[in-house]
Amino acid sequence: MSIIEHIVLFKVKDDVPPSESEAMVHRINSLASLEQLLHLTMVPLFRFRSSSPSFHFTHILHSRYNSKDDLNAYSVHPTHVAAVQANSPLIHDIMAVDFVAHDLHGAFVLPRGSAVRVTLFKLKEGFGDRVKDEALRAIKGIQDGFKEGVEFSCGENFSPGRAKGFSIGSIVVFPGLSELEGEDADEGIEVYHKNDKIKEHLECVLLLDFVVPSL
Repeated sequence: MSIIEHIVLFKVKDDVPPSESEAMVHRINSLASLEQLLHLTMVPLFRFRSSSPSFHFTHILHSRYNSKDDLNAYSVHPTHVAAVQANSPLIHDIMAVDFVAHDLHGAFVLPRGSAVRVTLFKLKEGFGDRVKDEALRAIKGIQDGFKEGVEFSCGENFSPGRAKGFSIGSIVVFPGLSELEGEDADEGIEVYHKNDKIKEHLECVLLLDFVVPSL
């Protein structure tokens, strides 16, 4: 089935006390009961890596929807708007990427304790749709080789307004941290920058790892 993947990255201000940061996370996770959502998780990042020093984030929100209409309805829902307004003073930077996951295999709701790797790709300017299509095929080819992944999705961002130029996103779900850590033997970010089919087109790659809370 096809679903909508919604990824939001946050950089919390350096002077925010841990208690307020935790309250921010709780406010977003409390939105999981909204009817438009298939799944929602917000957590501090377990690990953040970037091929450019221009980007740094501390938290990630991942949610799923049946349709773009459901995503739009969630975005303007009064409960969501209130949570965004309450969290806004705590946030230094934010970006978001949305894509359609075609032929998703696996559960809509990510298993508790699973480890997730979100990878975002920013292509150099001046390349057309053909390059994006080639990049998508190459990324899928690399990540299809993740032997321990239980679920994989990849697609082109359809919400450029807050994406800071990132045009492709992917998500791989692993049973746990040990399986995710095993993939770093493939050099993490460098596996993409060394790929002959896409290396000349890449401007930046972000690797974002998080764990779905057990409770």
